[in-house]
Amino acid sequence: MEEMEEELKCPVCGSFYREPIILPCSHNLCQACARNILVQTPESESPQSRRASGSGVSDYDYLDLDKMSLYSEADSGYGSYGGFASAPTTPCQKSPNGVRVFPPAMPPPATHLSPALAPIPRNSCITCPQCHRSLILDDRGLRGFPKNRVLEGVIDRYQQSKAAALKCQLCEKVPKEATVMCEQCDVFYCDPCRLRCHPPRGPLAKHRLVPPAQGRVSRRLSPRKVSTCTDHELENHSMYCVQCKMPVCYQCLEEGKHSSHEVKALGAMWKLHKSQLSQALNGLSDRAKEAKEFLVQLRNMVQQIQENSVEFEACLVAQCDALIDALNRRKAQLLARVNKEHEHKLKVVRDQISHCTVKLRQTTGLMEYCLEVIKENDPSGFLQISDALIRRVHLTEDQWGKGTLTPRMTTDFDLSLDNSPLLQSIHQLDFVQVKVPATPILQLEECCTHNNSATLSWKQPPLSTVPAEGYILELDDGNGGQFREVYVGKETMCTVDGLHFNSTYNARVKAFNKTGVSPYSKTLVLQTSEVAWFAFDPGSAHSDIIFSNDNLTVTCSSYDDRVVLGKTGFSKGVHYWELTVDRYDNHPDPAFGVARIDVMKDVMLGKDDKAWAMYVDNNRSWFMHNNSHTNRTEGGITKGATVGVLLDFNRKTLTFFINDEQQGPIAFENVEGMFFPAVSLNRNVQVTLHTGLPVPDFYSSRASIA
Repeated sequence: MEEMEEELKCPVCGSFYREPIILPCSHNLCQACARNILVQTPESESPQSRRASGSGVSDYDYLDLDKMSLYSEADSGYGSYGGFASAPTTPCQKSPNGVRVFPPAMPPPATHLSPALAPIPRNSCITCPQCHRSLILDDRGLRGFPKNRVLEGVIDRYQQSKAAALKCQLCEKVPKEATVMCEQCDVFYCDPCRLRCHPPRGPLAKHRLVPPAQGRVSRRLSPRKVSTCTDHELENHSMYCVQCKMPVCYQCLEEGKHSSHEVKALGAMWKLHKSQLSQALNGLSDRAKEAKEFLVQLRNMVQQIQENSVEFEACLVAQCDALIDALNRRKAQLLARVNKEHEHKLKVVRDQISHCTVKLRQTTGLMEYCLEVIKENDPSGFLQISDALIRRVHLTEDQWGKGTLTPRMTTDFDLSLDNSPLLQSIHQLDFVQVKVPATPILQLEECCTHNNSATLSWKQPPLSTVPAEGYILELDDGNGGQFREVYVGKETMCTVDGLHFNSTYNARVKAFNKTGVSPYSKTLVLQTSEVAWFAFDPGSAHSDIIFSNDNLTVTCSSYDDRVVLGKTGFSKGVHYWELTVDRYDNHPDPAFGVARIDVMKDVMLGKDDKAWAMYVDNNRSWFMHNNSHTNRTEGGITKGATVGVLLDFNRKTLTFFINDEQQGPIAFENVEGMFFPAVSLNRNVQVTLHTGLPVPDFYSSRASIA
């Protein structure tokens, strides 16, 4: 009940209502607070003065308009006058609960009367602090407003529920908590005092004991105040005026303004309005329930946002660390190239230094030798070696020719790191809004199975902002095996055909876009039909076949045998269907059985290796497959006969029946794969198909024994 507390507080004082009155706008005020916010209209603008001067109806003359009016919209829909004729205008204030109210411009005159009985200034006006509508009070003043007894009762009950525990009134020392109250004795008892002082026997046995809280409420509310008429204060309300929508007394009906209005019994209208309020509360309760669920969703979103934030931050840090690692690796590679270039330059220069050093030493030695030779004074000896020395000197000089004294390597590094594209990429590094789509939601109310097909429907979550480009629907194999894709596309509904009968499948769906794939939806369990309901298939039948009875009855326009298949194929389980012979003329040989989808349609069933059949006339039958006739059995068909076909994949057998009796032995064994019910007939035969049949009891009992 704590959420209700704001409904029980006055918009002026912010406390629980005390003697609440009902304004014509249906809002409530404490009677004392209503008096406190009264203002007085200027005499020149009073309804009486305006009517006397003939100036028309003022903004405040709305006694005949349900006493309601709106102030100018220029001042936000509310305004105020000075308290009395000469008082200045008083600005509005805020009440403790945030509603703007109109305080009195001057203190009310001292009086020894209660607020309800104190005189009201002439031409007083009151403005509702909640809807800001204003009205002029008549001669009755605040007594003209009905008192809200219901609100008083609700406040009393609410305060009782919040009050402290009641104590026993008969405990001698420390009072214990009271457990009951006697309505006749008007005393609260604890259990020991009740047994001692109020035994349940004798005259006390007839006393009514109630819980303490209920007793306190009854003590406080008894005698309960009865709501009286505002126009006739001594009269209780007895009827309800439908036109004015308010309770009235009998004097109002006889001599008041309600005499010509439609009235109804107060009790009947009380019950009717209670019923209407209950119905309205049902709708509001649904909205409140939705709001609570929405709040739970929002709180879950807060938790999810926090978790996603932590996860996203970790992902961002990991991505940035990966970029930093890649940059460090590239840095190491570039440094290796710089070191390699550095070593190469040093090697070239050092080799050149070594070569020049050797050559310079040789040149210096030659020069010193020549200088010593020049010092010799022996002409003949000098001339013997001078030509050779001159040639050596010239040769050595030529070896120091052009380029020899030029460095083979520059000191500069011919490398320049182009980092502008990377810097630009770093500056452009930002978040991309495209994400993987949200997990799809399977719409259970639209998912269903029919025979051996399943229809599934899904949608994106309501709050999803990331579009999905398509969906992937997956089913398992019906035996709890691995999932496989059965649909990929943009549609949100898919029907999957060709499933096994009497099997349980698990289905799930996920969404995808260019960024990636969403998580899987919740897994939906689907159960295919235990028995098959199907008709003949006009789409795959021979053109001579004639269909009727919603494709359950077939005949033929040709004298030659023509084949028609059923719409449903079988590959698992036990299946039984029957065909009744509606017409049988001139002893034809219709054939009944199963076939592959690509069986020949213009020959008798069983002539090729795609069909397994029993053909029968009026006296006997044969089994036939791949044009091989076996197991001739006595007993044929006539008009009205019933032919049953039993396909048992559990035992891998095919068995035939005529008029509920097995015809011959088991017709075929080792039956595996996908088979369709099949019939071949000509124009002399008409048959009707019956499906959705249980396996015959005698066969089921025989299978269980086996």
